[in-house]
Amino acid sequence: MKTICLILCVLLGARTKNHTSPSGENNKLIISESVDCQGVYPRHLQGVCTNHKNAIYWSFTDYMVKSDLKGNVEKKIPVDNHHGDLCFYDNKVYVAVNLGKFNQPPGQADSWIYVYDAETLDELSRHKVPELVHGAGGMACDGKRFIIVGGLPEGYDENYLYEYDLDLNYKCRHEIPGYTLLGIQTAAFSNNQWWFGCYGSPQYTLKTNSNFKLKGKWAFDCSLGIERLSDTRFLTGRGTCKKDEGCTGRIVIAEIDKKNGLKIINE
Repeated sequence: MKTICLILCVLLGARTKNHTSPSGENNKLIISESVDCQGVYPRHLQGVCTNHKNAIYWSFTDYMVKSDLKGNVEKKIPVDNHHGDLCFYDNKVYVAVNLGKFNQPPGQADSWIYVYDAETLDELSRHKVPELVHGAGGMACDGKRFIIVGGLPEGYDENYLYEYDLDLNYKCRHEIPGYTLLGIQTAAFSNNQWWFGCYGSPQYTLKTNSNFKLKGKWAFDCSLGIERLSDTRFLTGRGTCKKDEGCTGRIVIAEIDKKNGLKIINE
């Protein structure tokens, strides 16, 4: 039995080693100042991620954008509404998508994960995730599994996190105590901790350990995107929408703060 477990550990370790880690393998900052995404889009920013080298990916609900690290658009494609938060793994971009209704009783959502080639933004596959019964809205990866988050109707006293393996096979559901408006919008993994962005007035950020035990809740806004930059810093999404003009996207840098969870250091 010990021999079998050892073989499995070696195989799993080799698999992880041969894939780009979403947590990054060093603390070199690829971005050191705020970045504005070039262009104006019909709907608001839902999430951001990077390839940890030379590109930023932006989800604008019904448009996907790939830019350089200065925000200059390299590729832009129309996509199904509603594309939510996204993450990068193994040279692919994974996006939580809901083609149905959000924040309703089970049976009205139509939840999917769309997978895109990170270089070209060509669609590679679609995976149905019916476990997201209130609508898939965001996701992150720790190099061994995906965590998908989404909507939540009023009347619940906990949030739900849905765990999938790297082939997007459903594994289990985790609970975080406490209701947040419309569930959880964005997610990121860094330094053995999970971070989640939520709507509200004010907006809230949640932090758990690697086993999803709640470690903090702060009035900080990363509901439009959160992405690991280093062990102590994150990119957080910002956006504006103006009637008859459209919506813009921006990322600013935040660092871990013991009192406030995160604090902006570069607007």
